Amino acid sequence: MPKMPKFNMNWIYVFVLISLAVVFFVDGTGFVNNSASVTKDYTEFVNYVDKGYASRVVVNKRASNLRMYVKPQHIRDVFNAGVNQTGKEPFVKVQIGSVDNLELYLNTAVKKKQISSFSYDNKSEDGLTDILISVLPWVALIIFWLWIMRRMGGGASGGGVFSVGKSKARMYEKGNDLGITFKDVAGQAGAKQEVQEIVEFLKNPQKYTDLGGKIPKGALLVGPPGTGKTLLAKAVAGEAGVPFFSMSGSDFVEMFVGVGASRVRDLFRQAKEKAPCIIFIDEIDAVGRARSKNPAMGGNDERENTLNALLTEMDGFGTNSGVIILAATNRVDMLDKALLRAGRFDRQIHVDLPDLPERKEIFTVHLKGKKTDESVDIDLLARQTPGFSGADIANVCNEAALIAARNDSKAIGKQNFLDAVDRIIGGLEKKTKVMTVEEKRTIALHEAGHATVSWFCQYANPLVKVSIVPRGQALGAAWYLPEERQITTKEQMLDEICALLGGRAAEELFTGHISTGAMNDLERATKSSYGMIAYAGMGNKLPNICYYNNSEYQFQRPYSETTAKIIDDEVLDMINSQYLRAKQLLTEHKEGHNRLAELLIQREVIFAEDVENIFGKRPWVSRSQEIIDNNPVENAEGEAPRLEDMPEDVRKAQEEWERNNG
Repeated sequence: MPKMPKFNMNWIYVFVLISLAVVFFVDGTGFVNNSASVTKDYTEFVNYVDKGYASRVVVNKRASNLRMYVKPQHIRDVFNAGVNQTGKEPFVKVQIGSVDNLELYLNTAVKKKQISSFSYDNKSEDGLTDILISVLPWVALIIFWLWIMRRMGGGASGGGVFSVGKSKARMYEKGNDLGITFKDVAGQAGAKQEVQEIVEFLKNPQKYTDLGGKIPKGALLVGPPGTGKTLLAKAVAGEAGVPFFSMSGSDFVEMFVGVGASRVRDLFRQAKEKAPCIIFIDEIDAVGRARSKNPAMGGNDERENTLNALLTEMDGFGTNSGVIILAATNRVDMLDKALLRAGRFDRQIHVDLPDLPERKEIFTVHLKGKKTDESVDIDLLARQTPGFSGADIANVCNEAALIAARNDSKAIGKQNFLDAVDRIIGGLEKKTKVMTVEEKRTIALHEAGHATVSWFCQYANPLVKVSIVPRGQALGAAWYLPEERQITTKEQMLDEICALLGGRAAEELFTGHISTGAMNDLERATKSSYGMIAYAGMGNKLPNICYYNNSEYQFQRPYSETTAKIIDDEVLDMINSQYLRAKQLLTEHKEGHNRLAELLIQREVIFAEDVENIFGKRPWVSRSQEIIDNNPVENAEGEAPRLEDMPEDVRKAQEEWERNNG
């Protein structure tokens, strides 16, 4: 059987263009009209008719003119040319006045046999207008139909309406075509260890099946945005060297009913044909949201149908079929519980924010290919970026390169990286922002208040620098180097609240009034206090109670109005007590605070060394220093022990102390 040519939408376009050309260039008889014409006045028209030159006359009332077609034997008398030059039916165009008088004249001419006949034609004289009026609705209808077909086809070429239910997943025949392996994923040692089992199964499934083991059918990558969930999934495919289907959760959801479920079935059908392989669904919460939490009120929800199809396909695999599902989300609490049960997504792999050693690895990866000078200290950069994700660190490296290029530097220096961190955290410097002398002094007193109170609070984070240069929406800022804690005590949280309130306390003590500059500080202090009382059970009147509620559509608080009043009172007492404590510290160190504020006004940016010159060393040593002090610094022979001979925690603390003290 001969192979039929594949249908192409361009055929429609060619057909429409040919039709328009035929209509435009062909007259009503179906032939191309290339006859000559000439315009004359009414007197000459009457003269031609009386002489018997006219064969027939066509009157157009709408255009107020007529056409007098000339007999072949008189063409030369009228046009001074032969038939070859004028065509077979040349005509004379004449503008007319009264149609009634013209009709009487033409009837008389017919009776005298001066013309054979006359007729009426009410078409517009402008042929293009006639074409547009008659053809434009059809053209618009065809364009609308093509647009609908393209929408239903999702933009797929050649598929049209028949591809609407096809999977839109992008397939890599071999996962290692992506060029990404575990070497490209810095940090995340725990997550890589968990997914290593998936790689081993895809490489050598018989090792597990011989013992009757079953690999998990699905693994859910959970973590904050920017931590590398998608990168880790690509690395799994790259290490295993198997086909890799990549799709977003939103690709399943369409405006047409049943499309999402159809695409799910088609995706899994393709995956079974390519097994062993990996299916990766990014942002699965777009389609896997818990059905009880879906606010849609309709009787037929497309998202629920798609989720049901996904649940059925995941649970319908044959044993050890070799198809593994990886999905990523940063909102695991929104997912349907049926999706997380054993047999579907059996395990959750947490991809958390990197800690200090992992941030060093990430900086090392992103600094490859960048020209840096000797002043760049990766260890310092890692300590300056607590809470940064992998994506944030990549942004820091790129921003540092841009700053260095802006300053016409040949290499990226340490200060460029520090400026990039400040730019990302605080925003762009606004040195041109106009401030009065009084406003500048108030901001300096405010920021000096933060620095002073934090310096004398035992558990407050160590100060790095203080600035009164406006950045973003902030008129000033203080940078700290927070310790990375796994748990936080009540005393530590109270010290942090006290340091936050130091700016407002300094304004009230040393200017006699308060301003709106402390709004962000008050917001953070209030949220922290409510968290301590209502969630962490740190209240005096409500100890050991947590009112945290994870239900998204909960319209009622999990406590009574009486309890709410107690929570409000405890939060107010806590903030007021820390505010009084901050005022007391500022009063005790009034002279040093004033010197610090004056130094800020002069230099706009000061560092921890400047604060130390004014107040002396902090009375509170860090945990690292405590570890060193509580361990012997000499061995039995009276010699200092080598670092490699020290316990691990002591060695790390000693290294940190040496870095901080040169």
